[in-house]
Amino acid sequence: MNPSHRIDELIAGLSDWRGKTFAGVRKVILAADPEIIEEWKWMGSPVWSCDGMIAVANAHKEWVKLTFAHGAHLPDPDRLFNAGLDGNMRRAIDFFEGDKINERALKSLVRAAIDHNRSKLKKNGPKNPAPVRTATKARKSRKA
Repeated sequence: MNPSHRIDELIAGLSDWRGKTFAGVRKVILAADPEIIEEWKWMGSPVWSCDGMIAVANAHKEWVKLTFAHGAHLPDPDRLFNAGLDGNMRRAIDFFEGDKINERALKSLVRAAIDHNRSKLKKNGPKNPAPVRTATKARKSRKA
């Protein structure tokens, strides 16, 4: 089963307010950029990526948590982050029953995460560059 179908099943299994909130968060994330992909990691967590991880979501008993992998490095002028504020890497948004999703601000935060990922790629180069064949390696492979 592909990750998107697993996320569909997860949301369908949350028959209370958490399912609606989870679905709303997912909709906003996917609308932020057409290159965002959905993944399923860590034995049951939806993850959204675009040139690196953007965020992971989990439904807890009393809240839905959306954790941004590099949240500490993202501008948050609308002050969406309300959890994990003391960490030096991640930041999270905890959605509780009755909370409204600020779609515009969340979409801006997702786009900022993508920009951050892309700036890291430019700075560090590709993660797995193609192996460089030296003259010595080329000669050895021809002898074989």
